[in-house]
Amino acid sequence: MTEIRYIKAVNQALWDAMEADPSVFLIGEDIGAAGGSFKATRDLLDRFGPERVYDTPISEAAIAGMAVGAALTGMRPVAEIMFMDFTTLTMDMLVNQAAKARSMFGGQGSVPMVLRTPHGGGLNAGPQHSQCLEAWFAHVPGLKVVCPANPADAYGLLRAAIDDPDPVIVVENKALYAMKGDLPDAPEARERIEIGKGRIVRPGHDATVVAYGAAVTMAEAAAANLAGEGIDVEVIDLRSLQPWDEGLVLESLSRTHNLVVAHEAVEAFGIGAEIAARMADIGFDELDGPITRVGAPFAPSPFGKTLEDAYRPNAERIEAALRRTLA
Repeated sequence: MTEIRYIKAVNQALWDAMEADPSVFLIGEDIGAAGGSFKATRDLLDRFGPERVYDTPISEAAIAGMAVGAALTGMRPVAEIMFMDFTTLTMDMLVNQAAKARSMFGGQGSVPMVLRTPHGGGLNAGPQHSQCLEAWFAHVPGLKVVCPANPADAYGLLRAAIDDPDPVIVVENKALYAMKGDLPDAPEARERIEIGKGRIVRPGHDATVVAYGAAVTMAEAAAANLAGEGIDVEVIDLRSLQPWDEGLVLESLSRTHNLVVAHEAVEAFGIGAEIAARMADIGFDELDGPITRVGAPFAPSPFGKTLEDAYRPNAERIEAALRRTLA
């Protein structure tokens, strides 16, 4: 094992996928010589050349359109959109074309493309560079959405996304890019992670917290703090948002009988709302208390550090939600 940062795990996944399959290529703004805005594509141009690491003009719509077209012809493009906020300019190609091709072609065609993009705050980048828009994509039939919470998952989910025959949105929280974790030295030992399967990060029996991305470490911190009071919290990392591991969440709820859902995205109409509604539908008899959500307020992300810190969810707010649920 070697300890590497989250962003290096992304880079390693791209490197390994391109080594293994000549149909995999990268497309995006400043991904070549510059190595990407967050250096996810560093050194890949030198290794694979400009025909497989393709720098584009500043046009997210063109990037998405080229990726969809290339995927329809049998290539496996990995498109980078440097901030998730800019996926607003890709929606026609992703939502109306990529997501619907398999259905409209009667299963005879597919779009094996990946769109990588960072979301979230923590860098004081302001309201146009800090949004979490994953719920938009999870709402669209035909799109898969994953959100890794650590370096090993950043590698494993990206490799699985590149292998997938259908379009996958890989959402990376930019505040996690510096996180360190272990990854096997041998390429054959680096595991892919099945899309649609979550994991239990911390077992417990008093309450369940379901989280993804940066909220996972927040949930772990809240659980650790409550453990000092004898409150045993189970933490689930969804990993995959569409499809999501409904069975794992229900099984956990059936043991703990209390549920909190946490994410950095705006709370209203978010991933947490869907999980809460679904568990109320199929797990109502297991509930001993109200399902509680933790998310950002319904407002644009502020720029100033103190304001952004107050805006973003944190371990203290998750802990408070657990206390309300258990009261």
